[in-house]
Amino acid sequence: MIGGIFMSLGSVIILRLSWSSLSNPQSHGYPRFFAFEAILGLLVLNTPYWFTEPLVPRQILSWVLLLVSLYLVISGYYLLRTAGHAVGGDWEHTTNLIQHGIFRYIRHPLYASLFYLAWGAALKHPERISLMLASMATVFLIFTMQNEEAENLDRFGKPYENYMGETKRLVPGIF
Repeated sequence: MIGGIFMSLGSVIILRLSWSSLSNPQSHGYPRFFAFEAILGLLVLNTPYWFTEPLVPRQILSWVLLLVSLYLVISGYYLLRTAGHAVGGDWEHTTNLIQHGIFRYIRHPLYASLFYLAWGAALKHPERISLMLASMATVFLIFTMQNEEAENLDRFGKPYENYMGETKRLVPGIF
């Protein structure tokens, strides 16, 4: 019952924040909405398991992923706000291509944060539904990044194309 309430309230908030993007399937916000929903489902579903068996390897790995997620969201958001030179305060639409800090290693630290959050939450109780939701979140995040990269190529041109050749999307040196 309480999980259903949290899921409903969370979905309303996500829907409100994503409303303008949902009318344009080519925008990065469209698939991101579905990634957010999958992650919300994971968080609600696995909340009872966050502190059970704290020293088993999957729980330790889960906490590592969650801490990495926290680091990525804080450092990525900070750089977008301070170095991105966003127009009208919209930190998602920067006018400056950021290539230092965490952006030197991965192109999408905020989406990487969501990726690590999804898998960290899934490992709290790695049943079939958790693994499916984490996989769905991953697929939607990949679509989100592809759409955003197309937008960034339009915005920044050749410098962004070069940047794409020098960095990975989510995992430094791997993917």
